[in-house]
Amino acid sequence: MREQRPAHDARGHRFCLVAARFNEAHVRRLVDGALDVLGRSGAADQDLEVWWVPGSFELPLVCNWAAESGRFDAVLAFGVLIRGGTEHFRLVADAATHGLMRVALDRSVPVLNGVLAVNDADQAAARTGGALGNRGADVALAAIQMAGLARARVRP
Repeated sequence: MREQRPAHDARGHRFCLVAARFNEAHVRRLVDGALDVLGRSGAADQDLEVWWVPGSFELPLVCNWAAESGRFDAVLAFGVLIRGGTEHFRLVADAATHGLMRVALDRSVPVLNGVLAVNDADQAAARTGGALGNRGADVALAAIQMAGLARARVRP
């Protein structure tokens, strides 16, 4: 039996982090957590790019641009949507999630979803470096593994 189990080694891989400026204080903490993990896992500064977009709704399009460029082994998307007086945050979160999956499947490039949809700022803080850790760091670890799997896969 052959088993693929990728390591947490980012050396030699290129990553694009696409981040929403809406709720930027929270998103910045996700990006910082991801960059920290990528750096500690061996990614070189020149192999990391951060592209800022207006909001989470724009993430799939810009992730598509990054994926189609052929320059990156994985693309990481980050946004924070906080419930307001309507369900708009849920509509945007769902659209971003579906769009990111479509990009990954259409481009065959790992696209990692680091979009948080939370009920309030306290939940956002808990998941961006607070009591529940940093979801950006978790997404970065998954991106490293997916980049390794993508490189190891059999190509036609």
